[in-house]
Amino acid sequence: MADDGYNSSLRLPCVFSPKSRQYLASFAQDGRLRIWNTDSKVLHQEYVPSAHLSATCTCIVWGPCRIAKEGPRRKKRKSEAGHVEELADLLALGTVAGSIIIYSAVKGALHCTLDGGHNGGVNCVEWHPEDGLLYSGSDDSYIVEWDLQTSKTRCKWKADRASVTSLCVSPDGKLLLSAGQTIKMWDLKTKEVYRKFTGHSTAVTNLRFATTRPPDSNGLYFVSGAAHDRLISVWQVQEDSNDKNSVVSFTLTDDPQHIDLFTSNSKEEAVRLAVVCKDGQLHLFEHFLNGPCKKPLSPSCTVQMSGLEDIPVPVPLLSAALTADTRSLLLAYGSYLQPVMERLDVNTADRHVCLTRDVHTTLILAMETTVSKVKTPVVNAKSKALFPGLPGHQAPVKAALGSEKRKKGTDTKEMSIEERLGEIDLSLEKGGVKETPSLQTDHFAVLLVQGLESKDANILNNVFQTRKDNLIKKTVSRLPIPAILPLVEEITKRMQGHPYTAVLMVRWLKAVLMQHTSYLSSLPDLVSQLGVLYHVIESRVKMFHKLTKLHGKLYLLMTQVVTGDSGVTDVDHKAKLVYEDASSDEDKASGDEGLPDEDSDNWEEDEAMEDEDREEETEGMRTESKANGDSDMEPGNESEEE
Repeated sequence: MADDGYNSSLRLPCVFSPKSRQYLASFAQDGRLRIWNTDSKVLHQEYVPSAHLSATCTCIVWGPCRIAKEGPRRKKRKSEAGHVEELADLLALGTVAGSIIIYSAVKGALHCTLDGGHNGGVNCVEWHPEDGLLYSGSDDSYIVEWDLQTSKTRCKWKADRASVTSLCVSPDGKLLLSAGQTIKMWDLKTKEVYRKFTGHSTAVTNLRFATTRPPDSNGLYFVSGAAHDRLISVWQVQEDSNDKNSVVSFTLTDDPQHIDLFTSNSKEEAVRLAVVCKDGQLHLFEHFLNGPCKKPLSPSCTVQMSGLEDIPVPVPLLSAALTADTRSLLLAYGSYLQPVMERLDVNTADRHVCLTRDVHTTLILAMETTVSKVKTPVVNAKSKALFPGLPGHQAPVKAALGSEKRKKGTDTKEMSIEERLGEIDLSLEKGGVKETPSLQTDHFAVLLVQGLESKDANILNNVFQTRKDNLIKKTVSRLPIPAILPLVEEITKRMQGHPYTAVLMVRWLKAVLMQHTSYLSSLPDLVSQLGVLYHVIESRVKMFHKLTKLHGKLYLLMTQVVTGDSGVTDVDHKAKLVYEDASSDEDKASGDEGLPDEDSDNWEEDEAMEDEDREEETEGMRTESKANGDSDMEPGNESEEE
């Protein structure tokens, strides 16, 4: 039995039943549990959990075979009276919601539901080999011990700082292995750590005990496989040694997804191991566990499947199971919705075996020969059916034509198209005002999803032209998770276009980052997916500083121009004061004022010369006055004039 307890969106649980390997339990993308009969290759049962759309299944583990007490029994013959058959009955299904569903394959119905133990999604479930106990690990880093008789928790303790991704109970039921990034061995009586093992750098996805010997004999071994690790490590539980490293390693071609093994009861018995990898190949190992081995061991045989096309296409292997016969092997391959089961005899002398199968023809034959034993629920008339879709988007379900019986005597005359259109116009134009129906938020979300899927530019333009922030926030919040990345890619594409379109796209990008930041941060390849958007934003921000400087300078310049234009009035061009020089001689002299005087030391002589010139001018004026008859003037007056 393999432990498919690692929560991964790329991998779905698919497990064979223990011992007889009579059934195969698989959980497909539609949220349904299907149980296939490996002998008749037909669908045996189908179960739809009540919350299969919201709380998907993360792991499936078969319980230990037991004597079936439920269901009708037929009277046994005397020859069969002493023979009691143990059947694989119970299945434990871990869900994302933190609950565990226990399904009975014998009754074909739900056995019980275990709730209230975890605050996060259940990653792994493990059965106790003898007692009616169940152990579960979750993202909340706790391990819960469940009692199936009361459907309640018996014990709960913190296992690690990180999520618990894998569990395994020892064959004697005394020890429990738990793993996140470190592996711990717990004593189930005291719930204390017995040993610690370190060596994986990523989350451990598979844990299996390889031997049934007691731990104090230094002969207890277990195997482990981790995500993104192409090695299967074998660990030895030693009582006196503190060596925490693995003793043996098996090489793989890809991440291990499914491990099945036959335990070794003694040193003379080899451990048989079958590992299904992520690339769809199966690796078979056989090794005697007796101390450490330095070199990693290669598989003794590798099995790969392909189709019958001209260009071979690999067919993925979903699960594998070892049988009591060392050469026999049970495989499940193809699709999770309709897996193909086949018993195969493998010659381990060949290091590599490639099988060619026509999967499509096998699926058609299997569907034609299927005997329907599927249990479908009885639907009441008052019950309400829920369908996957957008939350809050309610579409009226119309009844089928002809479903209602017509009353006798009723008029079967149908209205013409013109009359119907007239009634529609009347209903819209009540009160004289024609009302236009407005699109609601859920309609916008539906249109946006349709536009992203069909890449219709008209639909996307109609949705992206809205400017209402409240409408944009509600539309983005109602989008399904798979539509977030296509929306971001479309926003990135439109932001590289016209600046007017970029202004509208910034509002949508803001709403996406506010509503779905937690989902985007959980993506492993977020940097590569949002790289173009990051470069666009970086280029815009790099030019923003320069544009801000230019805007500031232009603003100052324009404000000065505006203030200057508003304060200017009509200018009077007439001079308020005009100064004219007395003579041209003074102009000449004024031109030489700035020049240094050559004989500046003889300034007294110059003044004496100027006084003589003035006296000569006065004498000339006197002679002119005498000639004009001014000689009769009194001498006193002359002195006054002088």
